[in-house]
Amino acid sequence: MNTGSNEPGEVAVAADETRTNGVHSEREDEPGLGSRAPEFIKARRVLHVSWQVGVFVVGLAVVVAGIIMLPLPGPGWVVIFGGMAIWATEFVWAQLVLRWTKRKVTEAAQRALDPKVRRRNIILTVLGLVIVGVLAGIYLWKFGLVMPWKIKNQ
Repeated sequence: MNTGSNEPGEVAVAADETRTNGVHSEREDEPGLGSRAPEFIKARRVLHVSWQVGVFVVGLAVVVAGIIMLPLPGPGWVVIFGGMAIWATEFVWAQLVLRWTKRKVTEAAQRALDPKVRRRNIILTVLGLVIVGVLAGIYLWKFGLVMPWKIKNQ
C-alpha cells in the first residue's frame, strides 16, 4: 500500500510500464493505472492511506465471501472478481490482474467461436445429455418416481 512520496500533501501516481520504444501499448478503452480516489482524498496523505485501507478491507470482505461461496450455493467466482474490481479502484496490482483476466477470457471466448471447437462442444454436450437421459431412464425403470432418500432396500 505504497502511496508514494515522502513530501506531505503529495501522492505518487503509478507509471504505466507498458511502453516499448516510445510506443504506448495501452489500449484507448483502458484507463490508466493508479488510484481512482477523488482528488481531495489524494491530496492528503493520511486521508488517502485511510481510503486505501478502507478499500482493501471492503475488497477483502467481498473476496472472502466469494471464496466461501465456492463450495456453497452462490456465485462464488463472480463475487471474487467483484472484490478484485473493488481493489482495482485503488491498487495497481489488482488492475493488472483484472486486465490479464479480461484478456484471457476474451481469448477463450474467441477460441470457443472457432467452428471446430463449437462442433466438438456440441457433440460433447449431446453425448453428456444422452448419458444423463439413459441414467435417469434406468433409475425411473428400477424405482419409479421415488426420491432417492425414500428408497428402501429393494
